[in-house]
Amino acid sequence: MAPISTPQTPFGRVLTAMITPFTADGALDLDGAQRLAVHLVDAGNDGLIINGTTGESPTTTDAEKNDLVRAVLEAVGDRAHVVAGIGTNDTRHTLELARQAERTGAHGLLAVTPYYSKPPQEGLFRHFTAIADATGLPVMLYDIPGRSGVPIDTETLVRLAEHPRIVANKDAKGDLGRASWGIAQSGLAWYSGDDMLNLPLLSVGATGFVSVVGHVVTPELRAMLEAHLGGDVQKAAEIHQKLLPIFTGMFRTQGVITTKGALNLQGLPAGPLRLPLIELTTEETAQLKIDLAAGGVQL
Repeated sequence: MAPISTPQTPFGRVLTAMITPFTADGALDLDGAQRLAVHLVDAGNDGLIINGTTGESPTTTDAEKNDLVRAVLEAVGDRAHVVAGIGTNDTRHTLELARQAERTGAHGLLAVTPYYSKPPQEGLFRHFTAIADATGLPVMLYDIPGRSGVPIDTETLVRLAEHPRIVANKDAKGDLGRASWGIAQSGLAWYSGDDMLNLPLLSVGATGFVSVVGHVVTPELRAMLEAHLGGDVQKAAEIHQKLLPIFTGMFRTQGVITTKGALNLQGLPAGPLRLPLIELTTEETAQLKIDLAAGGVQL
């Protein structure tokens, strides 16, 4: 059974977009995925996003995606929301992945804006509606125009929010003004998809975070969230400022690269990356150590 959710927190409040661990020869490391999932939930995550961009979904097969969701559900499905990333730029393929995730037992779906094709807003509306119609699972939209090439306009979000299974939006627009309007007009549960803006988005009504840096600082993210919810604005700001070196350092290069580098430094399951992503250089690793230490992460 999925953890308890409310309309305001359909997937919890603190979620990490989990990397996909691989073995030294590049194969899927299901044991490592289970151990990492347990570590992240023990650290304070309410949920995990599996097979998202941070999970290297462009380079994993449909079978690997399914095996990964099943493994994580076995490890933490009774304690955390397990949300399956199913988005592609092919609606038919996306629907297949959505139905596969539902059969496997995922608690929800993350659907990214179709990338590369640059569909118009009506195309986005029909794409996301088809996903929501395909299963009985709640859907979190993922609005990231920097990767997809097109934003989900506020008017489109409002239309999509009328669907009973479209319940949340992961916002990586980097625009607090548009986020403010989206939150106010759509009524969707709003999750920050940009770690640097976690606290600012809370201030305009966001529900919580879908984080990359949660791999290394989940307790701090939860403390910041709880301080904000408890009205201690100063404490929340202090935690945010303490984490600035982490927010910066983990995105000096592509986020999956630095995240796997950080986890490998900590002795946690991660392993190598699949091309076209590549390992950190010696110089980049040295800088990452400096950034992590500056943010209070012990290696």
